[in-house]
Amino acid sequence: MNSHRDESAAAMDWNVVVTTFDGRGLRHARRFFARYGEVGRTPFHNVLVVKVPDLDQLLRSMSEALRTDVRILNDISRMVPAQATFEFNSIAEFGEKARAIALQWSDRLAGRSFHVRLHQRRGDFSCKLSSLAEERALDEAILNKLLYRGQPGRIEFADPDLVIDIETVGSRCGMSIWSRDDRKQYPFLRPD
Repeated sequence: MNSHRDESAAAMDWNVVVTTFDGRGLRHARRFFARYGEVGRTPFHNVLVVKVPDLDQLLRSMSEALRTDVRILNDISRMVPAQATFEFNSIAEFGEKARAIALQWSDRLAGRSFHVRLHQRRGDFSCKLSSLAEERALDEAILNKLLYRGQPGRIEFADPDLVIDIETVGSRCGMSIWSRDDRKQYPFLRPD
């Protein structure tokens, strides 16, 4: 598409997080994702961020690219599009904003199995999130809302109906919800 020009992740309004296996993979991934949007470097080891105009198009394009050349999977560990993003500067602010987004997805979660997974990359240890505590808090908030609505859900890790994937890079967070069908159709997502 356009930009192989690297932007600082701090200055970027990204909506995709890409992790690679090694430095060689990072270089290949930068070139690969520059076809689809603006690529940004991060201060985190083997982590890129990307801003694309259309997440669904990126998923389809990535899937198509893999049909003809699976070598990109030798470089990319995970590629996670974010369906919702926000900035945060404290643990409390993160919790409030993440809960608000997750609860917006309660219709999709009603009567279904799910779990929340948080992958964080934060350099500011004064605002270091506890992945397990945040995952549990969101699981509980969702379960309580579903129970209140009379449509209880359940936590499942083996093969849930849905996974809520949360990615932080610095003070920016991206969240997505992926169904079992999504995970089968796009195995490169790997939300867990």
